[in-house]
Amino acid sequence: MNVEKTLQKNEQSINIFFNSYLMKMRGNQRIQTNVKLGDTIISASGGLIAITLISFVAVLLGYPMILGPMGASCLLVFAAHSLPFSQPRQILGGHLISTFTALSIWHVCGKSHLSIGLTLAIVLFLMITLKFIHPPAAASAMVAINTEAGWGFLLSIVLSSILLILISLLYNNLFKNRQYPKQWI
Repeated sequence: MNVEKTLQKNEQSINIFFNSYLMKMRGNQRIQTNVKLGDTIISASGGLIAITLISFVAVLLGYPMILGPMGASCLLVFAAHSLPFSQPRQILGGHLISTFTALSIWHVCGKSHLSIGLTLAIVLFLMITLKFIHPPAAASAMVAINTEAGWGFLLSIVLSSILLILISLLYNNLFKNRQYPKQWI
């Protein structure tokens, strides 16, 4: 009799857990955003200017594969310029720490599924701990180790990050309703 009650309680606990777990996956209701066409055009134009100039640097240095992560950084810097992930410290620090970590792991361990996973785990830990959270920087780390780019990749990422910050500084502040950066450090 006690065994049956214990089994029923365990079954109820498991059912409650799974119902709660599955309900989380439903998400919340859709959030309506007011995106203004003019602001969207300003953001897209800034991205166009920045990625065009960055692509010249990337190709000149022989690392066109940085364009993916840098394109994602452009999206944040021009479309979400006031968010913490878009600030200069996060851009430069995130890309620098992530790329350096990836290249170090590649140099020591080589390229493998485990070293790729380890790279991402360490990059996430470092970006969170050092407060350099910039999501595209994790992509820089993945590109660095996956393409086995070598240490020249780090210079390309750093120069491109600095160029992006300078372009954003000059471009975003041309407009009355934009301020970049919100914070330097």
